Amino acid sequence: MKVVFTPSGRRGSFDVGTPLLEAARVLGVDIDSVCGGRGLCGRCQVTCTEGSFPKHEIVSQAEHLSAFTQVEKRYGERKKPLQDSRRLSCHTRLLGDVVIDVPPESQVHRQVVRKDAEHRDIRLDPTIHMYHVQVDEADMHDPRGDFERLLEALEREWQLTGLGCDPLLLPTLQPVLRKGNWSVTVAVYRGEQIMALWPGFHDQAYGVAIDVGSTTVAAHLCDLVSGEVLASGSLMNPQIRFGEDLMSRVSYVMMHPGKEQEMTQVIRQALNQLIAQVSSDIAASTDDVLEIAIVANPIMHHLLLGISPVELGGAPFALATDAALNLLARDLDLVMHPGGRVYMLPCIAGHVGADTAGVILSEEPQLQDEMTLLVDVGTNAEIVLGNSNRLLACSSPTGPAFEGAQISCGQRAAAGAIERVRIDAQTLEPRFKVIGCELWSDDPEFAEQSGQIGITGICGSGIIEVVAEMFLAGIISADGVVDGSLRNRSTRIIENDRTWSYVLHQGESEISVSQNDIRQIQLAKAALYAGIKLLMDKIETQSIQRIRLAGAFGSQIDVKHAMVLGLIPDCALNQVSSAGNAAGTGARIALLNRESRGVIEAVVGDIEKIETAVEAKFQQYFIEAMAFPHKSDPFPNLYAEVAPPAQKQAQPDTGSSRRRRRRSQASSGAD
Repeated sequence: MKVVFTPSGRRGSFDVGTPLLEAARVLGVDIDSVCGGRGLCGRCQVTCTEGSFPKHEIVSQAEHLSAFTQVEKRYGERKKPLQDSRRLSCHTRLLGDVVIDVPPESQVHRQVVRKDAEHRDIRLDPTIHMYHVQVDEADMHDPRGDFERLLEALEREWQLTGLGCDPLLLPTLQPVLRKGNWSVTVAVYRGEQIMALWPGFHDQAYGVAIDVGSTTVAAHLCDLVSGEVLASGSLMNPQIRFGEDLMSRVSYVMMHPGKEQEMTQVIRQALNQLIAQVSSDIAASTDDVLEIAIVANPIMHHLLLGISPVELGGAPFALATDAALNLLARDLDLVMHPGGRVYMLPCIAGHVGADTAGVILSEEPQLQDEMTLLVDVGTNAEIVLGNSNRLLACSSPTGPAFEGAQISCGQRAAAGAIERVRIDAQTLEPRFKVIGCELWSDDPEFAEQSGQIGITGICGSGIIEVVAEMFLAGIISADGVVDGSLRNRSTRIIENDRTWSYVLHQGESEISVSQNDIRQIQLAKAALYAGIKLLMDKIETQSIQRIRLAGAFGSQIDVKHAMVLGLIPDCALNQVSSAGNAAGTGARIALLNRESRGVIEAVVGDIEKIETAVEAKFQQYFIEAMAFPHKSDPFPNLYAEVAPPAQKQAQPDTGSSRRRRRRSQASSGAD
């Protein structure tokens, strides 16, 4: 029976009757269990994701798992009933093909979501302002209504005129006025509408900037009075169980019409969870959250709004709307103040979303003289190139390899994941760092300090570095082929079926980089570079003066290794830097400064959108970019600081003629 575990992407085949927990352990899936599989701790909970998954050639159904057991029932009676179709993996057996989601709370090594709030000076001018007024008491000599008395007080004390009122507030107006002894605090939206009321003096008003990514969702709670970031939080996007990448989720909706409603529900629940989390961090009420600013890629944007993303799954990749949106939070089922507002930044194109608009708002390439490249590296890379004269944008389908998916020992960024790698070119011996330990692996105290977290796999930044180091050390050729003849120099070069692998770590489990892993990185980086090359053609430039890498993953990439791979074009290394969570910063700017909303809406309207799928040169550029760092483009800035590897072709070594033929094909670029 086939089983696929998400979000790790680990998969394998097992006999009928195999417990899910056992299958997970065989595949190295991160599932917590402290009771030895006796069904006592409840930490190994999983969910069966139902539907057809053509990518895995699986039709997953709950009936493909064994029936609910007495142990699970007793756990529910003793603790609390299992919810959301969850099962205890230790007492659930395989009867057929399934896709199993492991929720964050069931993972031993939970993902480290690196989307902190970047320091940024933002001119404070939010759309919502607070006003405290003293309202004239009602009496027998003045027949005016209480609302009219409130309007009079606001005009008298604050010169506010022509105000409307959220209809939800009218039933609460009189109780609030009397509770505050005719003293009341009013929140006014855009100088036009009363959206909230509190008795007496009230100075707590918060907003939340949210970046809805395909992998992670990050939120920053801001004080609307001071502009200060008071709390930040993040979590895994629960939609991962419907597909590792964006197009997988679109395919899921195509195969299961109506399922987008479930995907909408889970992402809104995630936002509510984050809003509650960051509010709780400062002991605030969610009722004091008055506005949210959201950035998201187009598919996340549509699913959050309850719009089917099917049209984004094929040409012409039409958005339902690309305009900025001002919405009522209650229309999105968001738990905050009943009159709360939501601002969603504009999308740029079918696969270049509001998150890219947020990056532009943060980085302001339209104000730069230098030719500037902005890249948000994710499962779908979003690219902006230009300066004050002209801006172009496109997307490129890099896939999930940079986040550890489709890599044999890959995993998401969690404690125990290898994130930094160096390889000695003479001995071919590696040293590395893991998340959760500050020491390198060749430090005498490394084993002791890393012992508690373990060494569990390789995350995205580690994948980039190990492949780049393998190239610089001569372990792989420019074509990406592992040189099997090096096994005579190092025992770390091992045979793997008909190809070769490099062993990075030997411990409880072997962590190695296979020929297929390298090929997955080649495919991902070639797609990104080809997209950049297209924009360079369109804007008629041969060089880039400034590169900014955005996003949680982009902030962790070593720029030297990224250029060695050919992930980005040649550029002075001191001009390549991380933009941090620029999309989230853009959301904060839009939240705290209403003028910026008009600015980004105007800039987005002027951006030239390039669709890579219909560009004839994309395939040519893609093929050329498969080589490390590139088949024909020079990299003078890179090689001024990094010694290039010796030019050679990978040697097929001795062995069967079949093996020699296959490696010879690989050396010439065939897969």
